[in-house]
Amino acid sequence: MPLDKIISEHKQKMHKAAEILHDDLKSLRTGRASTGLVEYLKVDYYGTPTQLKQLATIATPQADMIVIKPFDPASTKEIEKTIKSSDLSITPVLDGQLIRLNIPPLSEERRQQLVSQAKNMGEQTKIAIRNIRRDANKQLEKTQKNKEITEDDLENGKKQIDKITKNHSAEVDEIIKSKSREIIAN
Repeated sequence: MPLDKIISEHKQKMHKAAEILHDDLKSLRTGRASTGLVEYLKVDYYGTPTQLKQLATIATPQADMIVIKPFDPASTKEIEKTIKSSDLSITPVLDGQLIRLNIPPLSEERRQQLVSQAKNMGEQTKIAIRNIRRDANKQLEKTQKNKEITEDDLENGKKQIDKITKNHSAEVDEIIKSKSREIIAN
């Protein structure tokens, strides 16, 4: 039945949008060391932009330090250069084959900026979810126009899509609330 397929497809897209937000929020500094801060940085590895997590072992031996051990020692300089040019505002320290990142504590002002940035990311995700809802409703209307579903199915489908949208928007709110608490607390 096309109705179930349309709903399922758009529900997956909304879920994916929330997952992307969750992953993106890992890159926000919270004053506490997290491998998520650096693992998605793109390093120019022999001319190919490659995620840092594919080039090195990343660990947090202490709450305020990240240690990066490249698999290929020749890539150490490129990794250091990428970290310096990123928006992390952390200076890497070379220690032989290792790169150490000391995470300084956050000021109250910086914490508020990060909370604001997280809320903005959440709002962008909610916009994406609403756009998915709009696309789903258009697809349902087109399907009904082509006589593949009835008007009752159309209304039922729209109600289901609205419910799914509301659930995913609430999930985004909860993710942002949790991240905001984490930023303020650390």
